[in-house]
Amino acid sequence: MTTISGPTATTSSPITAAVTAATGSSSASGSTSSTASSGSALAGNFDEFLQLLTTQLQNQNPLDPLDTNQFTSQLVQFSSVEQQINMNTQLTTLISLQETAQSTSALGFVGQTVTVSGATATLANGQASWSYTSPSPASAAFTITNATGQTVYSANQAVQAGTNTFNWNGLDANGNSLPAGNYTMSISALSSSGANVAIATQVKGVVSSVDLTQNPPVLTVNGQNYTIAQIQKISAPGS
Repeated sequence: MTTISGPTATTSSPITAAVTAATGSSSASGSTSSTASSGSALAGNFDEFLQLLTTQLQNQNPLDPLDTNQFTSQLVQFSSVEQQINMNTQLTTLISLQETAQSTSALGFVGQTVTVSGATATLANGQASWSYTSPSPASAAFTITNATGQTVYSANQAVQAGTNTFNWNGLDANGNSLPAGNYTMSISALSSSGANVAIATQVKGVVSSVDLTQNPPVLTVNGQNYTIAQIQKISAPGS
């Protein structure tokens, strides 16, 4: 028997051609990156998804129409994409409202006396004060530096567990009065067993300004910048 074979013709259905045209997934170069990019654009673009579904319906074969289950599945996907886009829009609106509320709240701190988690206090009228919290009794070394980082005062003393206050009269080790300004204190502590003890410091000051260009807004206290989350206490004027 003689078998005569001819070249095999490759055909594509109207639906396949329409999907290819709608998504733009094929290219002359056939590069993988181009296909992945098109697929990503389709997943993230509501209009392209709608165009794909509409084109598929317009080009279905009358003798072999789209399966009902498959069509229903695509409609569900279409609805899911729409809901996701609406949800993203609503989330963007909520974020915008939250940022506005945060900015409005930050403005209310201007002029308020607050206690923040920090180590820089202002020396004024020969007085500067820090609060510090120790988790356990310890022997601590207190070091105070000026704005240039130079050590101007140091002291060693025992600290008790809990919140304590360190008051400084603005005198250096030689008893000289130091100029008003911002000074930073650091504490190095050891327990009775010689283990390091982490001690957190807090300072009190007046909020002089608020930077609303930052997210979250930044408050200026004693010349240092702090976020609202770092505020631990708000005091009445003069207290």
